[in-house]
Amino acid sequence: MCGIVAYIGQRDAASLIIKGLKRLEYRGYDSSGIAIINENGLGVFKKKGKVVDLENVLNKGQIAANIGIGHTRWATHGEPNDVNAHPHKSNSGRFAIIHNGIIENYSSIKQILVNKGYIFHSQTDTEVLVNFIEEIQKTKKCDLPEAVRIALKEVVGAYAIVVLDAENPGQLVAARKGSPLVIGIGKGEYFFASDATPIIEYTKEVVYLDDLEIAVVNSEGLTIKNLQNEEQDPYIQTVELELEAIEKGGYDHFMLKEIFEQPKSIADCLRGRVNADDAIIQLGGLRNHITKLAKAKRIVFVACGTSWHAGLVGEYLFEELARINVEVEYASEFRYRNPIIKEGDFVIAISQSGETADTLAALELAKSKGAIILGVCNVVGSSISRITEAGVYTHAGPEIGVASTKAFTAQVTVLTMIAIATAQAKGTIDDETYRRLLIELAAIPQKVEEILKSAEEIKDISKLFTFASNFIFLGRGLNFPVALEGALKLKEISYIHAEGYPAAEMKHGPIALIDEDMPVVFIATKDSSYEKVVSNIQEVKARKGRVIAIVSEGDVQVKEMVDFAIEVPNTDEILQPLLTVIPLQLLSYYIAVMRGRNVDQPRNLAKSVTVE
Repeated sequence: MCGIVAYIGQRDAASLIIKGLKRLEYRGYDSSGIAIINENGLGVFKKKGKVVDLENVLNKGQIAANIGIGHTRWATHGEPNDVNAHPHKSNSGRFAIIHNGIIENYSSIKQILVNKGYIFHSQTDTEVLVNFIEEIQKTKKCDLPEAVRIALKEVVGAYAIVVLDAENPGQLVAARKGSPLVIGIGKGEYFFASDATPIIEYTKEVVYLDDLEIAVVNSEGLTIKNLQNEEQDPYIQTVELELEAIEKGGYDHFMLKEIFEQPKSIADCLRGRVNADDAIIQLGGLRNHITKLAKAKRIVFVACGTSWHAGLVGEYLFEELARINVEVEYASEFRYRNPIIKEGDFVIAISQSGETADTLAALELAKSKGAIILGVCNVVGSSISRITEAGVYTHAGPEIGVASTKAFTAQVTVLTMIAIATAQAKGTIDDETYRRLLIELAAIPQKVEEILKSAEEIKDISKLFTFASNFIFLGRGLNFPVALEGALKLKEISYIHAEGYPAAEMKHGPIALIDEDMPVVFIATKDSSYEKVVSNIQEVKARKGRVIAIVSEGDVQVKEMVDFAIEVPNTDEILQPLLTVIPLQLLSYYIAVMRGRNVDQPRNLAKSVTVE
């Protein structure tokens, strides 16, 4: 959950690294640091706070160099401060390291090193690792790559690391296990980063380092070996990512930009896959699995956070359309139980980044039990895309805002396509329904565009709820997961306590909270549960609750009952989550902005959770 950037070549390493850290700041922003090697030797500079705080204290002349490593941190071991910030130096001052991940057995290693006379200045596991590498290098009298290899065979946990050696200023050593690391290849220069966003300005040729691999770059080029010291052939890929995609493009925040990108991101997700005119769904990544899915007795979705909510929508879709038993599991719980997984079960991971540590571990567990593992993720070349048998990319483009918006709608779009294709292959929907759903699905981007025209109206409503302390979000059926997602968005970025419930469950506890100070958001679109939701609204109004309702276009009945109504276009019931979530995203965004929150980088959160 930290951001790594490193460089070796002919450019100004420090300015390149600082720019890269700013692009990775969504991965961690409680402290940052940089280490370089120049004529003055190895220099390390660290600062609590955002990357700009580090930049403001740097002396440009002091850090002039052509090699360096940088890090932006989301704290795990040790509170956020200057001392715990990365990079960390070894006791002798020869080595410096940046690290994303957790070394689980650091305490026992630290005690061994303390007994040997090592002194530790920080509370981090990372400082233990760099000193462990130094101890091995001194004891074995080996070079840095070999010392790193030996050390990593002894450590338990997850890591992506890059190491500098003051006595070898023409070399960088990197390694990964469970945390992402990508290597950019230029002309006589190399870049390392947690993802491709800091690299694409300079090169689009990259190598995604695999687990348990060590990379060394020096004047001889790039060499990759595994922990058994066997050389590996680098697989060079071209990144299909444009620089403008990771800029704000005139919006005040990345989150707002990404909300407004949803007509395009959903259309990109559908492009080349759904042909409504010819009634065709083509999912190339699942070409050999749709028939197997149609015969499946059980599907398990594993995910975390917003992706888990998308999985809940998927559960409704698959059970309704394909009549397949579906379970949705928190990946973090699934991996620590002894789940009943049978050979032939499908376990489908949903993840924006494709790097979520708990989701990856859940897949490994499912695979060991004989399940067929598939993936739904956004990032090409990510760990989930590499370990799964097949899957579908969402094609949502980069999502920089920590609170997921377009990732959710893209994931739901993909799950909808898979469910429809599976149902058609299984024969659980007729041709007329199949064609109608494809036509409705193809129309979703334009309908999202229509909802976004109501942004100013939603902004005006938001002003009235800026000082709320609590919110309740209620929905039924396919809109229950949307209620959960709406509550999550609000609490993530505004820090208002918010809960989502199935609307009927309100009477089983939450109704005790209803009074004139409690805002209640109902998703009350015209669907099979409409009349029941209307009754639930009446129950809240009878207790003086203030109600915001998401309603179908043209609805008069609910509008007359509630305090505020936000219309969404009509569509088929199973596609409603793609529309009803949009006003909730905007509501959360505007409330958070009016409360003065940093919506792109909310406190205590990071975009990609690559540690347990």
